[in-house]
Amino acid sequence: MHDRRTLLAAAAAALGAATGARAAALPFANGDRPLVRYPQKRPLLRLTTRPPQLETPFEIFGESLLTPNDAFFVRYHLAGSPPQLDPKAWRLSITGAVERPLDLSLADLKRDFRPLDQVAVLQCSGNGRGFSEPRVGGGQIGNGMMGSARWTGVPLKAVLERAGLKPGAAQVAFNGADTPPGPGIADFVKTLDLAHATDGEVMLAFAMNGQDLPVLNGYPLRLVVPGWYGTYWIKHLTGIEVLDKPIAPYWMQTAYRIPDTDCACVLPGATPAATVPINRLNVRAFITSHADGARVRAGRLPLRGIAFDGGAGIRAVEISTDGGKSWTPAALGPDQGRYGFRAWAAPVALPPGAHALQVRATNAEGEGQPAEAHWNPSGYMRNVIETVRVTAA
Repeated sequence: MHDRRTLLAAAAAALGAATGARAAALPFANGDRPLVRYPQKRPLLRLTTRPPQLETPFEIFGESLLTPNDAFFVRYHLAGSPPQLDPKAWRLSITGAVERPLDLSLADLKRDFRPLDQVAVLQCSGNGRGFSEPRVGGGQIGNGMMGSARWTGVPLKAVLERAGLKPGAAQVAFNGADTPPGPGIADFVKTLDLAHATDGEVMLAFAMNGQDLPVLNGYPLRLVVPGWYGTYWIKHLTGIEVLDKPIAPYWMQTAYRIPDTDCACVLPGATPAATVPINRLNVRAFITSHADGARVRAGRLPLRGIAFDGGAGIRAVEISTDGGKSWTPAALGPDQGRYGFRAWAAPVALPPGAHALQVRATNAEGEGQPAEAHWNPSGYMRNVIETVRVTAA
C-alpha cells in the first residue's frame, strides 16, 4: 500500500513517464490521443504532459452516474504540476479581512466542522472545444473533460464564520500549492464574490466518491463550486484570502472570459466587443449507450444517457431519431441533486438504414440547447444538441 507522500512523488515523476496503452482517435484535427496510465488512474486520453491534461474516454460515462475516481479527468494550468506536498505538513490559511486568521490542518477540518456531502458535476470550460468550427486555439478536447462525483468536505461558509468576517468584506480569493514555473507567469488565483462564497454550497472538499481525493484531482483539499465551471475549483488548496476590495487577477481579468452576450457567443471569427468571467454551467445532454458510428440491430433500441445544468435542475429530456425533425420525451432517472448528472432512458424503434439520433435537455428555468453550435474565440461553454449516427441492420 502506497502512502500519500509516495503517491504525490510518483504523480510528479509521471509527468514525463506515463506509459502509453494505445492510441484513440477523435473526430477533429490532431485527434489522435494516446491512452496513458498515471498513478491512481486507469488509462486516460493524454492531451498534454506538462502540465498533465487527461481526458476521460467517453464510454465511461455509460458505466455509472458517478464518474469513478480513477477515470476522472485531470486539468492543470501551470507546467510542473502537480506540486509535491507533504500531507502531514500541509496547511490551509485563512487571512485578510477576518477577525481571527486561521491555520488549519486536514485533521482540523475533519474534526472541527460539520461535514457537507453533495453530488456535483465538474466540467472544464473548454469541454468539447475540439469540435469548434472554425477551429479555435487551446487544447483540442472531446467531450470527456467532465465528471460527476459525490464530494465530501466542509462548507466554506462555516470556515469563514469561524475566522469572523470583518465589516466591508467583499470578495474571497483562492490559491493552490501549484506555483508559476517562471517569472512573468501569473499564479493561478481565482475569486468569488462574498455572497457566493458564503452561500453554504461552496465547499472545501477532501474526498470524492467516499475516498480521499486522488493526487491529480487536488489532494488533500480542493474548492468545489457547484454549478460553476471547473476553472473555479482550485486544487491543492492552501490559501483563502478575504478581501475588502475586489481584485482582478490574470485568471479572472484576462483568461477564462466569455463574450458579454446572451449566448456567450459571437459570429465565427469575430472578436467580442466586451467580455465577462465565465461562470455557471449551461444545459447539456448526451447519449451514453451508443457511440457515434455504431452498427445496431434494427427494431427496438434502448437509448440511455445523461443530462445536467448549472443547478436549476433538469426538467425534461427529448430524443429525436430523424435528425431533429420530431422529438419524443425520455424518462428521467432518480434525481441525485440539482448539480449532478441526471440519467434518462428512451426506447426507440429503428427501421433498417442510417439514423441521426439526437438528444436535448431543458432545465427548470426553461433553458435548453441550440440546434447549431454557438462560437466564441476560446471554444468555451459548448452545449449544442449532440448527434449520434448509427446504422441499423
